[in-house]
Amino acid sequence: MRYSNLLLILLLIVCAPSGLNAQRANRPPNIIIIMADDLGYGDLGCYGHPSIRTPNLDRMAAEGLRFTDFYSSAPVCTPSRTGLMTGRLPIRSGMVSDTRRVLFPDSAGGLQQNEITIARALKNKGYASACIGKWHLGHLPQYLPTRHGFDYYFGIPYSNDMDRSPEAPKGRTAIFEPKSDYFKVPLMRNEEVIERPADQTTLTRRYTEEALKFIEKNKGRQFFLYFPHTFPHVPLFASPKFKGTSTRGLYGDTVEELDWSVGQILELLRREKLAENTFVFFTSDNGPWLTQDQHGGSAGLLRDGKGSTWEGGMRVPGIAWWPGKIRAGSVTREIAANLDLLPTCMALTGALLPPEPLLDGVDMTPILFGSGKGKRSAIFYYRDTQLYAVRKGPWKAHFITRPGYLAEDPKHHDPPVLYNLDEDPSERFDVAKQYPEALAGIAKELETHRASMIPGKPQLEDRIKN
Repeated sequence: MRYSNLLLILLLIVCAPSGLNAQRANRPPNIIIIMADDLGYGDLGCYGHPSIRTPNLDRMAAEGLRFTDFYSSAPVCTPSRTGLMTGRLPIRSGMVSDTRRVLFPDSAGGLQQNEITIARALKNKGYASACIGKWHLGHLPQYLPTRHGFDYYFGIPYSNDMDRSPEAPKGRTAIFEPKSDYFKVPLMRNEEVIERPADQTTLTRRYTEEALKFIEKNKGRQFFLYFPHTFPHVPLFASPKFKGTSTRGLYGDTVEELDWSVGQILELLRREKLAENTFVFFTSDNGPWLTQDQHGGSAGLLRDGKGSTWEGGMRVPGIAWWPGKIRAGSVTREIAANLDLLPTCMALTGALLPPEPLLDGVDMTPILFGSGKGKRSAIFYYRDTQLYAVRKGPWKAHFITRPGYLAEDPKHHDPPVLYNLDEDPSERFDVAKQYPEALAGIAKELETHRASMIPGKPQLEDRIKN
């Protein structure tokens, strides 16, 4: 009996998880959201790009779940980031404008304090949090990440093509033949400017170093890392290690360095045995900036790009990774959006969703874990303050169409034009006459949506008074 008991005790000791691993297994998951800037649907190897090498993102998709129908909440920077951070269509937060589509260095507005961000919602669950990268939800002190629930911020407060120096070349020369000195964009740590102009050739590397330090520092507790990259938004910069190495040119260099960065994050999670307790999501804030010639990306077979409500403007890469929880090699055609990340994070962590304000996002966990159908009934394609299109199932109705940046007036459609996105993802063939029942279903969805829509106080139009 004594010998048997001794064997049993030894087996229990060997098989039991270590104290540290047991603690990690019992705490809520870490969450990392990585977002590229202006990366197109067709810019990654796992989404079909023939020449840009993205082995780390390809591996992330192979080890996790790749979305074929994942959407940003807007076709440009500021409103899309608002949607991701709050789970609300940006028009509800006033973070849209028909005249100034994003925030600028002279903007007086920003994300208001009554908005609940992912970081703020997770604070009640004891999460350490950091925002590392491009914020673009307001650069004045009251709008910075540190005022919206984040413990730490390192990055630039708005787009890297802003604050153009008077000495910079005129026109697009400064964009296509860039130097960091041409753009006086500040690099900030928390609420202090530590470098101006930011040395943009080092941004991806320094962001990555900061992200790794944050993970190392907080590996003993639950953490939330929001990692919105600066690139491949123009002007394009790559570090010496990556510049000139891609067959896709400078654009490819920046994407391949971004891929390297993702690899560094995932490798650290594996090395520190954090992978099995960390949910990682990768996406882009909107589609590719096609008017930037070779300095812009690709939407693949999707129509148009950044700035538009055609598919290429808002359908973006979406990759979810969580070893042991998300089935490796999964591909889903369920419809989802960056609006859904906040309620998904709440579901994963057990954090309570606030009764107010109204959310437009839905919990994606049934899709992530293969436990059921997606909960999203529709995608609403807003261009600034105007609703241009609605998707329900495979059907997409356009009420207004307009290119992202070309000088064309909007075209109003009554009746709407209709596309079956399963059969025609390039939106070439109007089938409205053949499928009136699809238009009727979208009209009903639209009626419900408009009944709940109360736009927020506009934040993008007011300028700082000198």
